[in-house]
Amino acid sequence: MKRLHWLLLALLLTIGGLAGCGESKDQVQKEKNVEEKAEVKDFPVSIKDASDQVVKIEKKPEKIVSLIPSNTEIAFALGLGDEVVGVSDFDNYPEEVTKKEKIGGMEFNQEKVISLKPDLVLAHASTALNSQAALQQLKDVGIPVLVVNDAQNFEQVYDSIKMIGKATGESENAEKLIADMKKRLAELKTKAAEIKEKKKVLIEVSPEPEIYTTGKNTFMNEMLSWINAENIAADQEGWIKMDQEAMIQKNPDVIITTYGYYVENPAEKVLSRKGWENVKAIKNKQVIDINSDRVTRSGPRIVEGVEDLAKAIYPEVFK
Repeated sequence: MKRLHWLLLALLLTIGGLAGCGESKDQVQKEKNVEEKAEVKDFPVSIKDASDQVVKIEKKPEKIVSLIPSNTEIAFALGLGDEVVGVSDFDNYPEEVTKKEKIGGMEFNQEKVISLKPDLVLAHASTALNSQAALQQLKDVGIPVLVVNDAQNFEQVYDSIKMIGKATGESENAEKLIADMKKRLAELKTKAAEIKEKKKVLIEVSPEPEIYTTGKNTFMNEMLSWINAENIAADQEGWIKMDQEAMIQKNPDVIITTYGYYVENPAEKVLSRKGWENVKAIKNKQVIDINSDRVTRSGPRIVEGVEDLAKAIYPEVFK
């Protein structure tokens, strides 16, 4: 009787285990079906891009080629790293892009792009005009080409993220990414409200002899406003070449350089400029080089650029 009891118990446990496996498999299949239905629901999708063209994408892209680093960084931030099969020669972030196929620089190799058989090419308004013939060649062989807007401020960066999210079936992730960016910026702004004495800042985007800086309606001007700093060139428009005498007269408290990736010891070079000895930033040795990509690329890392500027200009507040 004891032996029969144990045999029955073992049989019941086995049946229960098999039932559990069946339920587990059923659950996995149900979840898979839900995901597939969601993908079908999102596609086909039609998007009016930055070139004023309506781009139709039939299904969720499995192979993406990005023609500019900002698009690549957005795609990776949306979890599309595996889908990205080709990037520009200028791409350097995240590290995984070094293993992707290179498709050229400002003038990309359209034959190389076609050979990668992408479901979607992410182009950019800043270069689309000069690449019209090459982009048309991609369209002629049936490859959807989406021209992403050339963002000049944070709201336009959010638009870029939304557009790429919609084109790739990652709209939900796009909204989450934007929400996170906005939250981090809000935290910086709250911290910046503690600042009592606003500092005057000169941002140099190119070195001597032709020093270019950034005026209003640019990313870096908006970044400085976020952290309660004053851009000495805010009375001018866009990217401008500023006269050295005018810069000296403005007497900035801090000088930010962004060209350390190709100029050795940029801060030392600025500190040793003749005629600048009485400028506050020079006297107090407040010359700092920051990562150019993080303050110029219109992608998710633009928030990190604001954080870099905040720490450089107000280290006592943004520790």
